[in-house]
Amino acid sequence: MRLVDALGYAAACLTTFSFVPQAWHTFRTRDVSGISLAMYSVFTLGIAAWLAYGLLIRAWPVVVANVVTFMLAASILAMKIVLTRRGH
Repeated sequence: MRLVDALGYAAACLTTFSFVPQAWHTFRTRDVSGISLAMYSVFTLGIAAWLAYGLLIRAWPVVVANVVTFMLAASILAMKIVLTRRGH
């Protein structure tokens, strides 16, 4: 593996896994009261754009990191929408 790819994967792991504790907390507690619907909507769209960009330029560290982050962010966004509609 080239050094530049190793750096990319390391950066991808650090930024993606930094998101996991918040996602885990939200899944466990189902508390979405402190989550901004607008912010998570824009964030999730941004992650989707980074994912598309990574695919287009075949930057696999970008793709891998954003697949994981997109799944987590989209799940939290869905929880925010569903639980807010239910009155949580």
